[in-house]
Amino acid sequence: MATKSLLHDSAFRCAEELISRATELGADVHKLPCGGRLVDAGVEAGGSVEAGIELARLCLADRGHIEARPETESPWQTAVVTVGTIEPIAGCLASQYAGWRISVGDYFAMGSGPMRAAYGKEDLFEHIGFTESPNVTVGVLESDALPTSDVFQYVSEKTGVPVPEIVLAVAPTNSLAGGVQVVARSVETALHKLHALEFDLTRIVDGRGTAPLPPVAKKSLEALGRTNDSMLYGAQVTLRVRGDDASLEEMGPRVPSSSSSDHGIPFGKIFARYDYDFYKIDPHLFSPAEVRFVNLDTGSELTFGQVEPSVLEKSFLGS
Repeated sequence: MATKSLLHDSAFRCAEELISRATELGADVHKLPCGGRLVDAGVEAGGSVEAGIELARLCLADRGHIEARPETESPWQTAVVTVGTIEPIAGCLASQYAGWRISVGDYFAMGSGPMRAAYGKEDLFEHIGFTESPNVTVGVLESDALPTSDVFQYVSEKTGVPVPEIVLAVAPTNSLAGGVQVVARSVETALHKLHALEFDLTRIVDGRGTAPLPPVAKKSLEALGRTNDSMLYGAQVTLRVRGDDASLEEMGPRVPSSSSSDHGIPFGKIFARYDYDFYKIDPHLFSPAEVRFVNLDTGSELTFGQVEPSVLEKSFLGS
């Protein structure tokens, strides 16, 4: 079912703001021959933490607040990224989740942002029932290369939005901005796990999460490991919900990453164990380290899982 393009309206305003502040954020803006606008926040541009925060806002379609505060006491992290949202299904699942695998010729990227709701062909949308038919669209690409005009044309064909009305922002995981926007997915990761467990997502009122920002890695594979470990062993999420406690108590132990048999060692080693094939990894691993439910109807607070500083230290310091 199509809805008014509210996600796209707010995301497009964020995109225009990002473009206007590109120089101070360390980003570069290009208008391609096809007419589409490209924001480089870390491929060739230097980027910044602030640019990463703006990318995260685009991913969420501005349905959340993101901040990064410096962490000076820990030798294995540089900052803590916090995200909060009062529209978790729309912001996190319909927009922020990196569910669109974009492959055009030799170009590949994982796509986030409200352009996913305009495309609307992921299985996830059959369950959350949230698509849009916008006049403009915005996407965030996790890639180590800049998209070409062919990529813009592909997005246009899939979303129905004219190329000149498309804004794509891109940053690799092994960049400062890219790392921030990935680590800003703590709440989204929890919601996606709950969806996989067939939890009634309409019970969730809002969410808030924190995760450590790892040092920028030189190589993409190392960055992939560190940012995953930030979620698996360092993310703490609080969800305010309604309904009964019994279902939370029954499901709770299956929510955090510790519910997976692959849990316990840095993600890089897990990835190598499965010959670098994501689809061989236990899907239940991909969830926050700790999830707390605050039941607004009963007053109960139920916490499952815990952070694992020793694993984070091994991952972030390469020990």
